[in-house]
Amino acid sequence: MSEEQEGKSFTVTDKRIAARQQEKEAGPETSPAGQGEPEERKARGERLKERILRRIRGTERESEEEPVLHPEEPLPEIDFAGFIFSLSSSALLHLGEIPDPISHRKEKDLLQAKQMIDILGMLQEKTKGNLTAEEEQLMQNILYDLRMRYVQAAG
Repeated sequence: MSEEQEGKSFTVTDKRIAARQQEKEAGPETSPAGQGEPEERKARGERLKERILRRIRGTERESEEEPVLHPEEPLPEIDFAGFIFSLSSSALLHLGEIPDPISHRKEKDLLQAKQMIDILGMLQEKTKGNLTAEEEQLMQNILYDLRMRYVQAAG
């Protein structure tokens, strides 16, 4: 029986989606890993290395093209009110009240909006007694407005 088993051979075919995708990307000229001449494997390795290096170089070029802040343009002062406005702007964005700065479309994401509103509520609780009267009033007004807009959007 062992003589019969030695004469028979079988091939294993990987039918997973990822394996099929890799075969499509590799093209017909490549053979399965571990097979082929050493020169072919070395050439495949070099092509892969070059492809990776091109991707890396591509991302480096993109980062060099990013705008640089000019020193003559003063940055806004960082204070509690600015921080609260920033968080409320994020909530408004997720409520679909203001357009996304990248896509320029108004998109609703109520879970993210609720999370931002909850963060503002947590800040209100944690900073109670440590804010000026103006900051407390600002926080209260913004939270009221955002909560009403959330109820309207969810309803």
